[in-house]
Amino acid sequence: MPEPYRDLAPGIVRQRLLLEGYWAIEMDADVVRQFLLGLAAHLDLRTYGEPVVFAPAGGMGREANAGWDAFVPLIDSGISAYFWAQPRFFSTVLYTCKHFDPDAAEAFTRAYLGVQGELARLEF
Repeated sequence: MPEPYRDLAPGIVRQRLLLEGYWAIEMDADVVRQFLLGLAAHLDLRTYGEPVVFAPAGGMGREANAGWDAFVPLIDSGISAYFWAQPRFFSTVLYTCKHFDPDAAEAFTRAYLGVQGELARLEF
């Protein structure tokens, strides 16, 4: 059994949230960009650059992993998001040095991406 998480730097504020689920909206690179900016704004987290969205060209990797990889830098760290085109699955990681409301992050994600059903959530 793995060791429980130990906070090696209790004097440094860090909040992490992983959200995973299945989206139900039409997805493209611009939707991914707007999701990241909207999530940051909703949580009152300040960006200092535009989101970067990667969509590897066909044939660069396994077809099962096709989709979008994205990141937006925050004044207080960043948000990463990964979207698999099939089966319309996403995984988002918020890593900040500023406290935010994880319930608000979940609600925004669920509403913006049209998540229906279960949403996996891990705070650490």
